[in-house]
Amino acid sequence: MSPSPATNALQYWLSEHPAIVNFRWTTTLWGSTWYFLVSAVALYILAAVLLHLLLSLLLSPRRRVPLGPIPAAHSLAVSLLSAAIFAGTLLSAAAEIRDTRWLWRRRTKNYNALQWLLCFPIGTRASGRVFFWSYAFYLSRFLHLLRTFLVVLRRRKLSAFTLLNQSFLLVTSFLWLEFSQSFQVLAILLTSLLYAVVYGYRFWTAAGLPGARPRFGFVVNCQVVLLCCNLVCHSAVLLLHLSGGGCNGIGAWGFNSVLNGVILLLVLKFYIGMRWRRKRGSGDEGVDGEEGSHRRAAGKEE
Repeated sequence: MSPSPATNALQYWLSEHPAIVNFRWTTTLWGSTWYFLVSAVALYILAAVLLHLLLSLLLSPRRRVPLGPIPAAHSLAVSLLSAAIFAGTLLSAAAEIRDTRWLWRRRTKNYNALQWLLCFPIGTRASGRVFFWSYAFYLSRFLHLLRTFLVVLRRRKLSAFTLLNQSFLLVTSFLWLEFSQSFQVLAILLTSLLYAVVYGYRFWTAAGLPGARPRFGFVVNCQVVLLCCNLVCHSAVLLLHLSGGGCNGIGAWGFNSVLNGVILLLVLKFYIGMRWRRKRGSGDEGVDGEEGSHRRAAGKEE
């Protein structure tokens, strides 16, 4: 049975378009220099802190800035973009596996698709389909940064975890491209799928659509599952690197592993504290302070 025209069109635009197939990570691309990365992280942290301090000086602690449908629109945009990145990465990875399988067999008979997803061969360059979507994922991180400012305006809260988490993820996605780091394909698939679900959930609850009842700890539970999956995959990368011929970008992978470990510890600390607060009946808030507010708002509406 041949694919439908819609399927062919989707596959073309997500994995076979010349701009995707011929993509190459170079310093001429927007955001592709170290200077830009460092400046962007510094400016993000500085702007968030200044906004928080400015609101603290001008407004009373309990006064929120009304944002209307902006948070819901932002969540919808992130969810749709993440779904597109997930679909594009999945189709592109399948196409790359199909087109380069012969090359793997020339190098070693035991090399397979799963090993490629976890461990790029030494000498892999940041070009082609999957790196196009890696670049798209990197650019999407700037859209994620906007959520910090929305939370500051709406909830009047700014945590060190939020600043560190967003900055770490931006740096990590840059390192994937700069060093053609192994494991990034699976990481993008897992993370973009999580974002599509979580931000879709946030849009649904923020918009007050039918059946939009906030679930306790949904966002944090998803984050814990993702970080645990990453931990398992990082262990597999290390095993493949030590037992095989090495994985490309292993230095960046090591730095990425440290960042993931720090984030995991912070999320677990928050997760344990959240469960403890729930037992005491003090409510539930997400890592960014949003989830609990939706839950309390829903309770008031009922």
